[in-house]
Amino acid sequence: MASEHPLDLPETTLIHARKIVSKAFLKRWYIHSYTIFTQTLKHCPPGIKLEIGSGGGFFKIHYPEIKTSDILTLPDLDFQLDAQQLPFQNRSLAGIVMLNVFHHIPNPGLFLNEANRCLKVHGKLCMIEPANTWFSRFIYKRFHHEPFDEKGPLQIAAGRPLSHSNQALAYIYFIREKKRLSEFCPQLKITKINYYSPLGYLISGGLSKPALLPSFMFPVIRFLEFLLTPLHKYLALFYIIELEAVNT
Repeated sequence: MASEHPLDLPETTLIHARKIVSKAFLKRWYIHSYTIFTQTLKHCPPGIKLEIGSGGGFFKIHYPEIKTSDILTLPDLDFQLDAQQLPFQNRSLAGIVMLNVFHHIPNPGLFLNEANRCLKVHGKLCMIEPANTWFSRFIYKRFHHEPFDEKGPLQIAAGRPLSHSNQALAYIYFIREKKRLSEFCPQLKITKINYYSPLGYLISGGLSKPALLPSFMFPVIRFLEFLLTPLHKYLALFYIIELEAVNT
């Protein structure tokens, strides 16, 4: 039975897509995040490069060779798919990118097994996900509609692709339960966990609130974030996580 929660409707994602491009500061944050994916994909082997949970984003405009996908029925997608059951042959993907998607996957372990199966040797998985820092816990637990439970289980309830989530899932899988990853996905090695963006997304207002500053201030905020780099492990709202498929 289809979910009746508004967040799970394709129409809501299309509304979000219009908001992202119409809110200038938020759009610049997305563009900067997309440059991170582009840099990762430059170091992948030849082959299919896939974005999972393309949703309301616009990465394909900046990286036309990406194959877009989502679990929802949306226009102009290359694939409609469930990340827990990727419709690709073994060792057929060169790279996978995803922006704020991992924490919506009901069983992220199934997805990681699929990534482990589908990625070519030296293929990369890069994601930007909510971080577990002092400041992020303060923001996510008090001012965000999605739950953030750093002590939570490895899975979330299935059935609602966007309204069910735990924003702490990246922390749980790649930091708290890091040893488990090496046990059930031995060919996926974590090559990077960087703290990212303590200010940019917050100042953009996200999808629901007005921006706190005009878009021409974005480079200034990026510079302030750079100055705050030594404090990112306490202040950042996001992780940049990169994994690479290797021979074992």
